[in-house]
Amino acid sequence: IGTNRQRGRGESSSAFRARLAAFANWPDLETDMTRMPALSLAAVPGRRKATIELAREIERRGFTGIFGPSLGDSLALCEALAFATNEITFGTSIVPMYFRSVEDFAATASFIHEVSDGRFRFGVGVSHAPTLQARGISAGKPLADTRQFVEDLKAVPRVGELAPIVLATLRKKMIALSEEIGDGMVFANGARSHMAESLSVVSDATRNDHNFFIGDMIPTCINDDIEAAAAVNRKTLTSYAMLPNYRNYWKEAGYVEEMEGIEKALANGERDRIPHFLTDKWLADTTLFGPASHVREQIEAWFDAGIKTPILVPSSANGGQMVAFEELLSIF
Repeated sequence: IGTNRQRGRGESSSAFRARLAAFANWPDLETDMTRMPALSLAAVPGRRKATIELAREIERRGFTGIFGPSLGDSLALCEALAFATNEITFGTSIVPMYFRSVEDFAATASFIHEVSDGRFRFGVGVSHAPTLQARGISAGKPLADTRQFVEDLKAVPRVGELAPIVLATLRKKMIALSEEIGDGMVFANGARSHMAESLSVVSDATRNDHNFFIGDMIPTCINDDIEAAAAVNRKTLTSYAMLPNYRNYWKEAGYVEEMEGIEKALANGERDRIPHFLTDKWLADTTLFGPASHVREQIEAWFDAGIKTPILVPSSANGGQMVAFEELLSIF
């Protein structure tokens, strides 16, 4: 999510804030949904105060959570949310565990947990190779590193009570680890049709535990033009399709032919062919797009698939991220 996706393309800071101020004047719409999702929110430079105002509006409208992606400093955003909001759950989804010392993470997460009266969820993960390489970081084995990180985090002295720890997950071994050592899990771009199989390694008691977090970051584009909305999500996920860990997960979910096609295209230096293999079936299984009524219906399907907290990541076919939030808030 870049600057232009956080607001309408070419939109000035004052126009951005004017759009935001208009949210409070919108009527609260009637909806047939019985379960509300959470939203993904990032605070980019130059828009941070407006982002906090948007967070207040998200809380007022009854969404179940606000979760900051690894873009920017999501821990700083969560610290602000602890004071700017009153009841809504919020958290990181996720922060890369290699970016700070364990002691620093423990102190900050504990502080946010305490001052928010327990509303904070500390989502952590190994992140992706390109992100780590950009910082000159070499990661080890994801399972071993995650286990060691959580062990070290819990061992940090004199920081106070720790926030619930939510692990970034895709495949079954990390899912099982989240039950063993954590307080929840969060997928990103998970396959809904495969979710029951993925969660089968988690005990019934844990799945039914209200305090155990099970979330998924779901790219979402609302537009009556289904093809236009699909194109937006397809573009969003193209970069993920270049990552081996995601391709391996989607193969496990049944999309072997599509992922092998992408691997062949990458081997041949044909990155422009990647979207060709991101089929409509796959896209409908991993994202939300189309008219408002369809998106609401599919959100319910995500709940039914076992995701307790669907986290909508809004994009728009008509503008940037602020336009996307307008479109999203207008359907609830």
